[in-house]
Amino acid sequence: MCGIIGYLGSHEAAPFLVEALRRLEYRGYDSAGIATLDDGALARRRAVGKLVNLSDLLVHEPLAGKSGIGHTRWATHGEPSTRNAHPHQAGPVAVVHNGIIENFRELRAELVEKGAEIQTDTDTETIALMVAQYMSEGDSPRVAVERILQRLDGAFALAFLFENEDDLLIAARKGSPLAIGHGDGENYVGSDAIALAPLTDQITYLEEGDMAVITRTSIEIRDAAGQLANRETRKIQRDRAEVSKGGHKHFMAKEIAEQPQVISEAIGHYFGDAGYDVRMVEGDLSFDGVSRMVLVACGTAYYACVVAKYWIEKLAGIPVEVDVASEFRYREPPVGDDVIALFVSQSGETADTLAALRYCKDKAKQIVSVVNVPESSIARESDVALPILAGTEIGVASTKAFSCQLTVLLTVAIEAARQRGTLDAERQEQIVTALRGLPARINLALDTETVTEAISQELAEARDVLFLGRGQMYPLALEGALKLKEISYIHAEAYASGELKHGPIALIDPNVPVVVMAPRDALFDKTVSNMQEVMARGGKVLLVSDRKGIEVAGEGIWRQIEMPEVDDLLAPILYAIPAQQLAYHTAVAKGTDVDQPRNLAKSVTVE
Repeated sequence: MCGIIGYLGSHEAAPFLVEALRRLEYRGYDSAGIATLDDGALARRRAVGKLVNLSDLLVHEPLAGKSGIGHTRWATHGEPSTRNAHPHQAGPVAVVHNGIIENFRELRAELVEKGAEIQTDTDTETIALMVAQYMSEGDSPRVAVERILQRLDGAFALAFLFENEDDLLIAARKGSPLAIGHGDGENYVGSDAIALAPLTDQITYLEEGDMAVITRTSIEIRDAAGQLANRETRKIQRDRAEVSKGGHKHFMAKEIAEQPQVISEAIGHYFGDAGYDVRMVEGDLSFDGVSRMVLVACGTAYYACVVAKYWIEKLAGIPVEVDVASEFRYREPPVGDDVIALFVSQSGETADTLAALRYCKDKAKQIVSVVNVPESSIARESDVALPILAGTEIGVASTKAFSCQLTVLLTVAIEAARQRGTLDAERQEQIVTALRGLPARINLALDTETVTEAISQELAEARDVLFLGRGQMYPLALEGALKLKEISYIHAEAYASGELKHGPIALIDPNVPVVVMAPRDALFDKTVSNMQEVMARGGKVLLVSDRKGIEVAGEGIWRQIEMPEVDDLLAPILYAIPAQQLAYHTAVAKGTDVDQPRNLAKSVTVE
């Protein structure tokens, strides 16, 4: 969600802040701003829209100073506007904030009673006003921040800057990620390593409830109880934080093209260069005595979990429950010590998923996470954290992270089946051999791009699109529909093919394209029957299948995309490619913002 940056150094702060915010654009935002301290005085510049608007403003109204904070805002309380943009200032304090303060109305009422003037619609302004109030009563900046932290309900990552305190930044987190970067005579604060990578490779991640007092030469971190905390300093791989488009027009195009490479790296990580057994090098994942698995995630990661349900139940015979994190955390579902709770999150900071994990923490047999950021909160709070090794994903619409999540989840299913004795050695060898060959199959799928792009030109004219799939291809249909609507803004729905005649078939007409995801597997003939029902009612069918499938069912269809043949189990990973390319090229044809679609954020760190 919102992006935070803070800088204390020997150089002008504004250029550092703007460049770091540019690296945080992928998180999603609708306004941006910075504040600096020059000769003891705070000054701000804020602008609505893209970061270039803030950059233009700074050309005409530059900010001096070697201390500063910056922010990209994704609106929660109050519309996107200059007055609602961060940083917020009240008297001698400026603050930037990621999260939601749930009791801000109560705090605001208290401030109004004391005569405070409210200037914005945001919850964040309340924090600045309360700190300013405490300082007017004689508190130091540090004490004032400590007092307000005790009163805030909700989630927050905060960075404070104070008038006449040129060598001071105060940062705090609860529920939203925040990291400190270490430099030589300089120190930094950032929402993630991507923002800090050009500045330093030495990172300390604040933990839940931490507050940090930062100067140019020192960092003091205290935990929620006020005790000194010795947090680990980690060295990050700067190449993993690379944000270049690599010659592609969009980050999403680059990330689609990277899938053969990153999937190959994930396969090598979990299976080595040879052999067929899983190497769970990240910890002991034990299925002994497990009667059920619970898989929890949001968005695209949720659909990866739905695919994994088919795999785990089929291969290992373990009943699997899949739930959306935002629903799971409030249902208070029974989770016993014979349950493995598995959580999937690209960022490892998804607020609802993290809350669901904490609900299961003292109940489940094991907490397992599948994440792209090993240093994330979800990874650190898991018993076993399985990295997907996708590398930095900038495009808001997940592509390579989804494919890598599927790869790792299939690995989990194989290991569960091996431990439970439900997968014989011959079939395991077949699956792993096919998995090792998957990157080559994905390269062949990527070669269909010219066909997909031409189809997308026509698809861009549609107002509504339906996706159909059966069995493990049903969640792929859901994912295809999500991709299309989130970046092209075309209304799209997905249904299990067999459900078509239970209502959705009423939507069929010549103006509603129907995308059918149908490799020639055990359910192919049933899917084709559903497809014929569509065509009998004048529907336009786009069939995504292999050569044999198209030969059998291609007559009368509107368009086709031919996929290479693949082991049935691996079809969901392979068929993610045309789903992604259809969405991408349709969005390009419509002229939408592919990498930063409206209203969306890459990492949803607020409820």
